[in-house]
Amino acid sequence: MKLDVRPLTKARWKDVVELFNRPGASIPRGCWCMYYRKTGGHGGVGPAATNKRALKSLVDRGYTPGLIGYEDGRPVGWISLSPREDYPKLQRSPVMKPVDEKPVWSIVCFFVDKEARGKSVSEKLLKGAIEYARSQGATLLEAYPVDKDEPSQPDFMWFGAKTMYDRAGFKEVARRKENRPVVRKAIRPRTGKAVSR
Repeated sequence: MKLDVRPLTKARWKDVVELFNRPGASIPRGCWCMYYRKTGGHGGVGPAATNKRALKSLVDRGYTPGLIGYEDGRPVGWISLSPREDYPKLQRSPVMKPVDEKPVWSIVCFFVDKEARGKSVSEKLLKGAIEYARSQGATLLEAYPVDKDEPSQPDFMWFGAKTMYDRAGFKEVARRKENRPVVRKAIRPRTGKAVSR
C-alpha cells in the first residue's frame, strides 16, 4: 500500500478524531496521546474528554504532536513524536529516562486502524517520522520499542517492535528492562530549515 504521511494540523484535526473514534481504538480514544505529555493524578492520563481538549489545544496553537498516515485519502495510522522535553513523563521513567544530555526527538506511540494492520503501516509511519524530524532540524531520534520473540497483541504495541527499528537503522543505546531497549538513529537535518514545534 502507498501511505501518505502528513503532520497533524488544525486542518487535519477531524482526521485524527475520526481515526481514534473507530472500533478497535479504545486506547488512543482514552489517552489522545497525552499520557507522556502530562504528569500528576490519574497516572498522568485523566479523563478522555480532557485529553482530547489538551491535544486539540496543542494543535490549535500550531504545535505538531504527531503525524497521520493516509491510504487513498483515508486516515489509517498515527505516530506521536516530539522533542524529548515535550514528554515530561519520560524524565522519571525507569525504562525511558534520559540516556545522556544529547538533544533528541522521541517516538512514543503508534496506532494503526485494525482494517489496515498487516500492511506495514507502522514502518511507513516510522519512515515519515524520520523525514519529518529531519525537516524540523532534529539530529537524533529515539524510541522505546518492545523486544520479544513471541508476537504481541497489536493493541499493546504502541511503542513498536524492535525489529522494525532495526530495519530502519536504529541502534540500541540502553536496556534497563529485559524486553524494553532504548534505540536511536542519527539523522542529518536538511539545511536551511528552522526548528519548529
